[in-house]
Amino acid sequence: MALEEGEIVLCTVEKIVGTVVFVVIDNEEKRGSIILSEIAPGRIRNLREYVIPKKRIVCKVLRTSGETISLSLRRVTQKEKKEVLEIHNQEKSYNSILKSILKEKTDKVLEEILKKERLSTFLQEAKENPKELENLVGKEDSKKILNILKEQKKKKTIIKKIILLRTTEPRGVELIKEILKKPENIEIKYLAAGKYSLKIESEDAKKGDQELKNFIEKIEQKTKELGAYFELKEK
Repeated sequence: MALEEGEIVLCTVEKIVGTVVFVVIDNEEKRGSIILSEIAPGRIRNLREYVIPKKRIVCKVLRTSGETISLSLRRVTQKEKKEVLEIHNQEKSYNSILKSILKEKTDKVLEEILKKERLSTFLQEAKENPKELENLVGKEDSKKILNILKEQKKKKTIIKKIILLRTTEPRGVELIKEILKKPENIEIKYLAAGKYSLKIESEDAKKGDQELKNFIEKIEQKTKELGAYFELKEK
């Protein structure tokens, strides 16, 4: 899958040449680089306090041009880092489940799944509709995998965003209510002075984040149509 600008990725430090850090991007079979100014804010006295070969780090994609991928370590928030590491641990857990059932067939099945999507996303969807999983591994092994998944304690990731929403229109309250019509799985709380908290809980952090982004885009579009003020606050 092609990497996009702004995407958060898990990397392994491969080597350090001068003041440039070269990394391997997990699950992408691609390499990227981080220049000194994108390692950390302020003056860096010892680069190896932040990165050493074989260390896993979470980075943000700045630019892609052919095989050249420029990354940043300092622009990743603690929240983004936590979410990526949670996904990584979940992927490892699901990988182990597949190996326990499929044995030597695991690598081939994984290869087929990863051509389309993340393993965790595929297996979460298989809980609702096991047909694709059955086609890949057969009904018997599919049933064994899904039974293990059902026995696992579901751990949900909480994703929050803060927005500002204001209007000077006489029917302002009605306008705001119209703008904030929401799906059932998103919680909205009024904080103060036109500030609102949006929260979603999801077993798939990436999917939940995308759902919240889609909802915020709809809010922004409605705000423009109704002549209100909108701002997404970055934490």
